[in-house]
Amino acid sequence: MHHLASRLEHIQPFHVMELLARARELEAQGRSIVHMEIGEPDFPTPEPVLAAAARALRDTPMHYTPALGLPALRRAIARHYGERYGVEVAPGRIIVTSGSSGALLLAAGMLLDPGTKLLLADPGYPCNRHFARFVGADAVGIPVGPDTAYQLTAEQVERHWTPDTAAVLLASPSNPTGTVVPRDGLAAIAETVARLGGTLMVDEIYHGLEYGAVRAPSVLEVSDRAFVVNSFSKYFNMTGWRLGWLVVPEGYTRAADTLQQNLYIAASTPAQHAALAAFQPDTQEILEQRRREMQRRRDYLLPALRGLGFGIPVEPDGAFYLYADCTRFTPDSHAFALDVLETAGVAITPGLDFGCHRPEAHLRFAYTTSLDQLREGVARLGAYLE
Repeated sequence: MHHLASRLEHIQPFHVMELLARARELEAQGRSIVHMEIGEPDFPTPEPVLAAAARALRDTPMHYTPALGLPALRRAIARHYGERYGVEVAPGRIIVTSGSSGALLLAAGMLLDPGTKLLLADPGYPCNRHFARFVGADAVGIPVGPDTAYQLTAEQVERHWTPDTAAVLLASPSNPTGTVVPRDGLAAIAETVARLGGTLMVDEIYHGLEYGAVRAPSVLEVSDRAFVVNSFSKYFNMTGWRLGWLVVPEGYTRAADTLQQNLYIAASTPAQHAALAAFQPDTQEILEQRRREMQRRRDYLLPALRGLGFGIPVEPDGAFYLYADCTRFTPDSHAFALDVLETAGVAITPGLDFGCHRPEAHLRFAYTTSLDQLREGVARLGAYLE
């Protein structure tokens, strides 16, 4: 008989993977599918990053790096905080990780004891609650909606706080809603969490992907006691390189080093050498061009979906998602998404993946495909809905 640990009962697979697998089957049969379900930029890794990787593979021995990461990369990330946010972060507080998932697992391992609670927004990225459950903690989803731009507030944090609450996790910009916690909101939550004796973690992996006049503030602008998760995947277009970082407060580096050594030894050596080029001016120019293209996609898809009858009450300021109310068309977003795929050839993500707060009423649309493909997808949706 096969034995599985009981924690697996509380860790669910991505429901969208079922839909993606079916989409691939249909494509193999010759069907044309418009993909708006995948949270991965369609842009390739920038050429300067590829060139840096090629040089390193040719000239540098590919041994383990220090567990905390290449010193040069930690310094580059520290400079990034000074240049982008005007915040001084010591390189010693930066841990290079195996993607943002590695950073989240490190933070969970350092901060959450079995039986403690982590507060987070519902809807939200599903892995965040699963990391808490993996270390034996309880993820408490707090229902959020358009009235707070789908983000937690300090008042909500205080109202849901209990004696066994250990930490709060924010995501800004968020997945699946693309909304941003403003600077004053971050400051209020940071003050509340500190006063209540907990720890604040902030997922900032979509930073850089902001639109219009909005600039997502880093929590490090208002607190030096927060844990910050970031990644080279989204803005930097390095998803397959599996590289991220964690910023810890003073005094936590040794614990992070110990845990990283035991869990991963170190992040990928070739990926770290490649990422040294991510902050170069020529790379930044490419990334900014792509950010502007993402904004064009958002500015097309948002009114187009509203015009079809989907409810999107809050304009997202970042990431590359639209979280849409579909109750005008269906009481079951999962069944609707499957039928749209089969009938119209458009792949979208049902709300079921993002939590327990009205998931059947919502769909996530990712504008991670070309503007021409988005137009085709909207045309197919329009025909389907008629």
